[in-house]
Amino acid sequence: MRKKAILITGASGEIGQALISNLAESSPLPILTLDLHPIPPELAALCSHVPGDILDQKLLARLVTEYDFEIIFHLAALLSTRSEFSPELAHQVNVDGTLALLQVAAEQSQRRGQPVSFIFPSSVAAYGVPNLDVKARDRRLKEWQWNSPSTMYGCNKLYCEQLGIYYSKHYQQLSASRPVMLDFRSLRFPGLISAYTVPSGGTTDYGPEMLHAAAQGRPYACFVRPDSVLPFMAMPDAVTALLQLAAAPAEKLTRSIYNVTSFSLSAADFRDQVMRAFPEAQITFEPDVRRQGIVDSWPAEMDDEAARRDWGWSPAYDLQRAFDEYLVPNIRQRYQRAVRV
Repeated sequence: MRKKAILITGASGEIGQALISNLAESSPLPILTLDLHPIPPELAALCSHVPGDILDQKLLARLVTEYDFEIIFHLAALLSTRSEFSPELAHQVNVDGTLALLQVAAEQSQRRGQPVSFIFPSSVAAYGVPNLDVKARDRRLKEWQWNSPSTMYGCNKLYCEQLGIYYSKHYQQLSASRPVMLDFRSLRFPGLISAYTVPSGGTTDYGPEMLHAAAQGRPYACFVRPDSVLPFMAMPDAVTALLQLAAAPAEKLTRSIYNVTSFSLSAADFRDQVMRAFPEAQITFEPDVRRQGIVDSWPAEMDDEAARRDWGWSPAYDLQRAFDEYLVPNIRQRYQRAVRV
């Protein structure tokens, strides 16, 4: 008999680790985690970890024979910068991996006669604004506006959103009897800023890179213009949003894809916030043409009215609280500890 469980892919990342901690406290279901990388030892007792690749079909087949998934949090992905250098691999991980999991969720939904919840984090990269004039004119975008991404990562995310809608509304539509569909829900995140995860070169990482460099006393050359504006969110709010959307009653939801955001600011404003906390920081601007073009194609703000209306979304961290209570104290402590060690 299959064991009921919650599946988290990409569980070794900060969102995954926070989900493990939260779900271990709030859910009676056991947690199964899947990732190429190990999870921290302190979380090992809270879940069953399977080291492995989301593209390993034999591994997925084995898990399906052992588990009946109530909820799937599909966090595993190849992120934006690496996706541009390895577009074929990005498609395999981001699209083929998602498709395989959607198929698993669809088949399990039909077999048990109840929908499996499939929670998918999407991205501001799904947008593609054609030029700066349009970005200034259409400053705050709704979910369906300017969905013309210019990056492989954005293309992957937008397509996977549509795949999720297909599997939740149209899968096997020509069959004699209508099957039970999975319950697909997706969040489009802005740039996420973490006090605990070191930036890995993503397109929105110029903000957190400023902070981490300043806290270490290293100079930093920002790869976008000072006037570049993007939406951002503190990492704890991202975790909260995923949990809130997963828990929202299905009858309250009017869409499958929801924007969530917290605050927007320019790269110059971000520098000013960093300088306020670290007055000796050395931050210059040396725009990279390719990355600048990507940032210019993403909206200055994301309209999250639907999430606020349908399931009560409201970020806990605005700009000042994000810096004053979450980012600066924890990043400062991180590197002070490193110096002491």
